[in-house]
Amino acid sequence: FFFICDFKKTGKKINDIQKDKSIEEKIEVNKLEQDKVILCVEDNFINQDVMESILKRKGYKYIAANNGMEALAVLKNSKIDLILMDVQMPELNGFETAKIIREGEVNERHIPIIALTAYAMIGDKEKCIRAGMDEYIAKPFDMEKLYEIIGFYLGK
Repeated sequence: FFFICDFKKTGKKINDIQKDKSIEEKIEVNKLEQDKVILCVEDNFINQDVMESILKRKGYKYIAANNGMEALAVLKNSKIDLILMDVQMPELNGFETAKIIREGEVNERHIPIIALTAYAMIGDKEKCIRAGMDEYIAKPFDMEKLYEIIGFYLGK
């Protein structure tokens, strides 16, 4: 994927810029408090940053986990509405993590898990579904398709 940054020169002083940022942060925090929490399980920090930007643009709260073990810890301590799961990760991969999550849901609510992975070979989608994931999106992905799928699973 690609993105375009449009940097504009402003005549503002540093103090004015800092004041503007604090106002924007307060507005964003208020907006995010009203929305759903998405856990992104991804071992690549650049991908985490990109995904955070993509999700916050639509007003979702964002939590990152670097691998399956961290994801399981986050799930014990946070209310998560949806999980974006990479497949290939160290320690505990996406397939194993999804299976553990599903085994723990016996009497609890179902958390949608969307595989967001570079695994794009024939049969990979079925492998993800068998592991307990609800949906599969291959990287690189179309942002509008991602928003559509997230919206579907979050009831928006």
